[in-house]
Amino acid sequence: MIFSYDIIVIGGGHAGCEAAAAAGNLGSKTLLITMDMNRIAQMSCNPAVGGIAKGQIVREIDALGGYMGIVTDRTAIQFRMLNRSKGAAMWSPRSQSDRHAYITEWRKILDTIPQVNIWQDTVSELIIENGTVCGVITQLQMVFKAKCVILTTGTFMSGLIHVGAVRFSGGRMAEAASYGVSEQLKSAGFKSDRMKTGTPVRIDGRSVDFSVMEEQCGENDFHKFSYLNFAPRQLPQRSCWITYTNGETHNILRSKLKDSPLYNGQILSIGPRYCPSIETKIIAFADKERHQLFLEPEGANTQEYYLNGFSSSMPIEVQLAALKTVPGFERVNIYRPGYAIEYDFFDPTQLTHTLETKLLKNLFFAGQVNGTTGYEEAAGQGLIAGINAHINCVGGEKFILKRDEAYIGVLIDDLVTKGVDEPYRMFTSRAEYRILLRQDNADARLTPKSFLLGLADRERYTRYSDKQTCVDRFIDFVRKEGVKPVEINAYLEIIGSTSIKQTTKIYDILRRPQVSLAKLAAVLPAVAERLDAISPSLQEETAEEIEIEIKYEGYISREKNVAEKLGRLEYLVIQDKFDYNTIQSLSTEARQKLQRINPVTIGQASRIPGISPNDISVLLILLGR
Repeated sequence: MIFSYDIIVIGGGHAGCEAAAAAGNLGSKTLLITMDMNRIAQMSCNPAVGGIAKGQIVREIDALGGYMGIVTDRTAIQFRMLNRSKGAAMWSPRSQSDRHAYITEWRKILDTIPQVNIWQDTVSELIIENGTVCGVITQLQMVFKAKCVILTTGTFMSGLIHVGAVRFSGGRMAEAASYGVSEQLKSAGFKSDRMKTGTPVRIDGRSVDFSVMEEQCGENDFHKFSYLNFAPRQLPQRSCWITYTNGETHNILRSKLKDSPLYNGQILSIGPRYCPSIETKIIAFADKERHQLFLEPEGANTQEYYLNGFSSSMPIEVQLAALKTVPGFERVNIYRPGYAIEYDFFDPTQLTHTLETKLLKNLFFAGQVNGTTGYEEAAGQGLIAGINAHINCVGGEKFILKRDEAYIGVLIDDLVTKGVDEPYRMFTSRAEYRILLRQDNADARLTPKSFLLGLADRERYTRYSDKQTCVDRFIDFVRKEGVKPVEINAYLEIIGSTSIKQTTKIYDILRRPQVSLAKLAAVLPAVAERLDAISPSLQEETAEEIEIEIKYEGYISREKNVAEKLGRLEYLVIQDKFDYNTIQSLSTEARQKLQRINPVTIGQASRIPGISPNDISVLLILLGR
């Protein structure tokens, strides 16, 4: 039998779930094929979502109408806003989730989207006709035809697991790897390589002495991931715990490096620089006497803990011996050892900004298959791939986010323009316009776009619109309303701010770094009245954005101006206009890279590593500029 769909999504991880949900909600008849329906959206590594820059991506996914933020809020067992001591551009939400509840919530969501079906099976072959992918064949010999296919296979493509000298095929521990599609794509001309990632031991909390560890509690203010979530956290909140390795730990690991797959030649693929294994840390940072470890609960009602910072592929007995030297782990029991996994990925410069492949039409890649690491990076790619696959089916303008519009835009542009030489992880430092891409304003940046697209629903758009109206009205009010010295000077003296000598606009008072909107409302009845008029469900979130917009107004304006100037290069289209191999005034490296990547615009060309300002000048001259 042959079954027909608009879109087929291969893989039920974070990228696959967002891709299927987006395509289905936009109206495409979508099939999600996963090897195990009970592990949909499995948190393969740590049971946490968000973090520095990653939290901003989750907020963007939510603003666009995706589900990662909603699911995370519903399953959170701890929430924290990181980097509060820094400027607002660096604030990053992070949440611990109940691993099993996370899977359950995602499954509930997918089951409620009428246009999404799920099939448990393994895809063994793509159906390719005249350079276009038009379906798949599964291990059960099922034939599914489709207008578009989205590949989101994570670490499963030719996955190989390592624990010391032991190695075996697998996409995750106790889960089979997949074969066939990777080999088929390589035969079709796709450039591929191998990457490596790893995960640490899982600890039995009953064997831990928490009394010698530092407790790290969560926060319980108004912050959440989703703009739609007003309810209190549904699950019991749990603490994380901090401990440290020591010289004895390092000596045990160092003495057994010959047994480490990373150092004895067993693993040769590319590993993550920013999340190294413990054995890599003791070599790369040999001067460090200790390394911080975070013990993170796996759920609300389990004794299983994840040991963040102790990723390893050393033999089991070495991992255990080293662990027992760490304070709190003297009598530790584990559920399973840490392990490394190698898998196939494809050079992302073979993709367009829609995440469609250049070699095969209607085939999209999203997630770790593109050389990225992290649930958040995968989910963001999946959302964009799902949207653009739907557009390929029904027609319309491609949906592409620019670098000054979203971290997701930075992520995808980095991938397709620069490629990867290690597992790609998002950092705030990768974005040129961090003050524009804050976690608090993701709805203002992206919800209008998603609403026009048809993905963000009326409820989401109305809430965004109401909040933005409140922000605009309040800022307009404080720009016009003055405050007299007698009304404010006592407060200014208390906080150590200079007194005023004449009536001053409230806006200018709020721009002072020592002044907070909440404290100002306690002093000035007019300000309190304006805040009280805002709906309780919007009040705290709106007040935060008001204060940020006012205090950072100068920085925001400057970044917007820079973005607009550089953005002009994004409108100078050069795709398919030149045979770069014939332009001798370009450097050899520039000719090779421009010919291979075929950038869409001058702006994209300028971001290709190895392309010099002189090369860009040559292209501008050829364009008559």
